Amino acid sequence: MTTRKFETEVNQLLHLIIHSLYSHKEIFLRELISNASDALDKLKFLNLTEDEYKNIPFDPKIDISFDAANNTLTISDTGIGMNEADLVEHIGTIAKSGTRSFVEHLTGDNKKDSNMIGQFGVGFYSAFMVADKVEIISRKAGDDKAYKWESNGQGEYDISESEREKSGTTILLHLNDEGKEYANRWKIETVVKKYSNHIAFPIFLHYEDVKYEGKDDNKKEIKEQVVDKLNEASALWKRSKSDLKAEDYNEFYKTISHDSDDPMFHVHTQAEGTMDYTTLFYIPKKAPMDLYYADYTPGVKLYVKRVFITDDDKELLPTYLRFVRGVIDSEDLPLNVSREILQQNKVMAKIKSSSVKKLLSEFSNYAKDEKKYKEFIDEFGNCIKEGLYQDFENREALLELIRFKSTKVDNYTGLADYQARMKQDQKAIYYITGEKETALRKSPLLEMYKNKDIEVLILDQKIDEIVMPSIGRYKDLELKSINKSDAAEDLKTEEDKKEEKKSDPIIKKMKKILKDEVKDVKASTRLSDSPSCVVVDASDPSVQMQEMMKAMGQYNFEEIKPILEINPKHEIVKKLNDIKDDALFEDITRLLLEQALLIEGVEVKDTPNFVKRLNSVLEKALKE
Repeated sequence: MTTRKFETEVNQLLHLIIHSLYSHKEIFLRELISNASDALDKLKFLNLTEDEYKNIPFDPKIDISFDAANNTLTISDTGIGMNEADLVEHIGTIAKSGTRSFVEHLTGDNKKDSNMIGQFGVGFYSAFMVADKVEIISRKAGDDKAYKWESNGQGEYDISESEREKSGTTILLHLNDEGKEYANRWKIETVVKKYSNHIAFPIFLHYEDVKYEGKDDNKKEIKEQVVDKLNEASALWKRSKSDLKAEDYNEFYKTISHDSDDPMFHVHTQAEGTMDYTTLFYIPKKAPMDLYYADYTPGVKLYVKRVFITDDDKELLPTYLRFVRGVIDSEDLPLNVSREILQQNKVMAKIKSSSVKKLLSEFSNYAKDEKKYKEFIDEFGNCIKEGLYQDFENREALLELIRFKSTKVDNYTGLADYQARMKQDQKAIYYITGEKETALRKSPLLEMYKNKDIEVLILDQKIDEIVMPSIGRYKDLELKSINKSDAAEDLKTEEDKKEEKKSDPIIKKMKKILKDEVKDVKASTRLSDSPSCVVVDASDPSVQMQEMMKAMGQYNFEEIKPILEINPKHEIVKKLNDIKDDALFEDITRLLLEQALLIEGVEVKDTPNFVKRLNSVLEKALKE
């Protein structure tokens, strides 16, 4: 026997599960049955496609039994099974990034963390909610040896050789006080029918039934072993939509997603004709925790003629739809399709293309309810924006789905609604980008647009910096960033242009002072309340984009300098004409640049000199 320690993250997870009062502890049975179903799926596929597995007898089923006297519960399957290395990898270690991400999000508050378990689902480890000891006996298909894994969840586990007649896995739970209610026929039946009715393999409950024969003193007790089939054991997605209820869809979702919440909504498609396939997709209520991890776990399973093929192929749907959970089942693909062939297969390409169009169409329908769609955008809005630079085929549909904050409305708005509210002579859609919504709403760059009653979209997500320039236009309207120097040109009047020319002498002096720090200094009538602002040249990335690229280590070219714009109507700028003290003029010039940069969220490079200049100007102001 070998004793090993759990990986640190597993220890954290088990400690939380064992010491937290978990309100939905019954889901442990759903999780273990779901794992058993996956093991049967994998062996079924190999049994049909791989010569070395074709001679292995395959009788797919899940058996459940209990011993009320000893408070034990047993779940057994005839699936692929595990060898010693598999037991270490799958049970002793957190291999999935999503589970690791879950552990990283733990707060230390048992109540909050136990609620998060419910959102996430914890697979095999949920067994320790109801058991103070768990034993696994497993034999991998094709192997002669079986192995036993056992642990009390206190930091270590033991692995030793064991015996099992056929391939598969048996899990024996020694139930604790919280779990002893599950050593009961009626409780097991209720939980299985609630959570696992649509598992595609039969689930049998084995129990001892007591009957009595005879009368009075001659009555005899007869014990009979009974086996009941608890589930329908049919592929839910292949059933007619008219036969399915909302609770059927919801419980199936929980089975395949390990989520304790109902989904936001589902999309069930049964296509027949040139191609015969079925898809059942779900949109979760909450974004998966690994949504923005490069090694995210895909949420769609591929079946061929109801035979499981894969659940880890990221090519089944485009990356920007990685939050979708569900099933694709094709009647036209070969059972032995490899991942490489899958990526080039014309049938799969058509299913993928049709599925994307169907999903986007359903998102559009969902958007008709603003309140519900806001919840969708809060969770997955950035993913939809990703699609704009990934999926050119569906760009028009995606443009109608994206949403932004705005200076005109309290809720999100779409581009079509913005267009409907535009002024009659307005020729562009204007937007401002930056890190924080509160700061953007107070930005000096908005002043001209507020004065002219022109709506500006507030783009406070990093992805907006990447996506918006790639879009360029919406229908016949140009998308213009007011962070750029040319955005205000088409809104200036002849009077504005004349006003700007009055500052030419000041501009000349300021350019000389700031020649190494800015690309240009200009007078601008885009400002009304503020003395200055910074913008970038029309062809340059925004200040925020530059900062973002630096943080990502991808900014390896010469730094792009901003353009300083000053407000010729502002009192500070007007009084610059009267300043004869060159040192004071220089201090004010630099402060105008530095304050404009600070408003844009850019750190001042030389903080000590910035403070020194500020103090000097304040001191001179107080003397007057």
